[in-house]
Amino acid sequence: MAAAAASLLLAGTAAAQDKSTADDTAAVVKQDAKTVGHAVAHSAKAVGHTVAKKSKAVGEAVRDDSRKVGHAVAEGARSVGGKVKGDAAKAKSSVKHTPDESQPKN
Repeated sequence: MAAAAASLLLAGTAAAQDKSTADDTAAVVKQDAKTVGHAVAHSAKAVGHTVAKKSKAVGEAVRDDSRKVGHAVAEGARSVGGKVKGDAAKAKSSVKHTPDESQPKN
C-alpha cells in the first residue's frame, strides 16, 4: 500500500512538473511570437514610409510633367484658334457680292 501511495505521489509530482514545463513553453512561444510580430510591424512601417516617400516624388514629377503638357496643349490651341480666326476673316473679306445676286433671307 505504501508503494502504491508513493507511486501516486510521484505521478502527481511528475504531472505537476509537466504542466509547469508546458506553461513555461507556452509563455516562451507567446513571447517569441510577440517579438516576431513587433519586428514584422516595424519592418512593414519602415517599408511603408519608404514607399510613401518614393510615391510622393513620382507623383510630383507626374504633376509637373502633366502641367507642362497641359500648358503646351493650351498654347497650341490658342495658336490654332488665332490662325483659324484670321483665315476666316480673310475668307469672309474676299467674298464679293454682286448687285444682281439676291441676299439670303432669314
